[in-house]
Amino acid sequence: MDEQFSQIDFGPLKQFLDNDDVTDISYDNGGQVWLKTLSKGVFRVENTGIDNALMEKIAFQCANSMGKSFNMANPMLDAESTELRMNFLHDSIAKNGIAVLIRKTPAKIRLEKEKIIKEDYIRLNIHDFLLKCVEGHCNIIVSGETGSGKTEFIKYLAAHTKENEKLITIEDTLELHLDKIFPYRDIVAMKTNNIASYSDILVACMRQNPRWILLSEVRSAEAVMAVRNSISSGHNILSTIHADKAESIPNRMYSLLETNQDVTQFLATIHRYVQLGVHIKGYFSTKYNAFHREVSEVVEFYVDENNNPKSKTLYKKTPDGKEMIANPSRYLIGYLETQGVIIPSDILIKEEFKDASHYVVDNSSNSDNSTFVQDVSNVQRVSNINTNIQSNVMPNIYASSNQVNSSGYTPNAVNVTGINNG
Repeated sequence: MDEQFSQIDFGPLKQFLDNDDVTDISYDNGGQVWLKTLSKGVFRVENTGIDNALMEKIAFQCANSMGKSFNMANPMLDAESTELRMNFLHDSIAKNGIAVLIRKTPAKIRLEKEKIIKEDYIRLNIHDFLLKCVEGHCNIIVSGETGSGKTEFIKYLAAHTKENEKLITIEDTLELHLDKIFPYRDIVAMKTNNIASYSDILVACMRQNPRWILLSEVRSAEAVMAVRNSISSGHNILSTIHADKAESIPNRMYSLLETNQDVTQFLATIHRYVQLGVHIKGYFSTKYNAFHREVSEVVEFYVDENNNPKSKTLYKKTPDGKEMIANPSRYLIGYLETQGVIIPSDILIKEEFKDASHYVVDNSSNSDNSTFVQDVSNVQRVSNINTNIQSNVMPNIYASSNQVNSSGYTPNAVNVTGINNG
């Protein structure tokens, strides 16, 4: 238990606080207790012995330990320590009884390579590719819904930065705890408040000369500008954002802005300096009969020779379990080279010359007679497929990033490989 709250009697709540599988505890609606766990997701527990009287007592003890009040005049209370974040709503505003949310933020890296590979959290080649990108100082933003595990993945990536590289974390609520996890490293943990804003802290952060800046979440216009200013000044960032897919990260950032900044210019800046977007998805899996988290999408951002913002899907896993994978573009490969990291152009898909007999051409499901190819290693380099097949195959291969071809047909096989290097 945190030293700050060591004197608080949590009573029957302590069994959940001591359980490493539990990440969140919610109490509301006249006595309901809901848990969020790593293994089962969200569910309600009965007969816990937890009631309004206990929650009010804990709230008062937290308030006293921090020199604050919790009453009708001060009906909201936030209590925060190294490993706990607690929010209390007084029953004067929560009309169906006191409401409490407790989030556990342990100072540990929960993700381990062997475990996440075994549990199908991430493909091995995607895992190793992302760590290469961290080694090559790529700016990476992780998207996902609330509770999907974005922060945990950022912590995992940050754990693979070089030990001699200075890290500064900027948060409005403490979740990363990298200074506690790596006490021997050059890390500064900074927290915004009503005196020091994101902008103020960022100015101070720059003077500390960090290699990496980690923002726990981009959720305000000020945080967006902090990200933009950080990356455009040559610092590297790892951060998270609430978005429905990796490809929409730049547009989601723009939607958070409160200014009339030119959208094309803003998107060009983000695509130029943010190399990768990663999407984490959490859901109850019937396959595993448990709550399952996974890396479902990896997207590369870049600007082309005409300064047009572009994106390329490097990996995507659909809800039915099918996967699409493509090699990074020459822009990302070139950027990594400038950082001293050399990767092969076929790092994610091994491209080989194959004869026409290797290819499976499937017309059976196409009402419009369009053709697509499954399991293609390198469609552009094959010269001995007849012209008629090539003219039908190519539009679908290039449409795979959008999953729709020029005729409007959506291929039912998304495990298409062999997309060129951009």
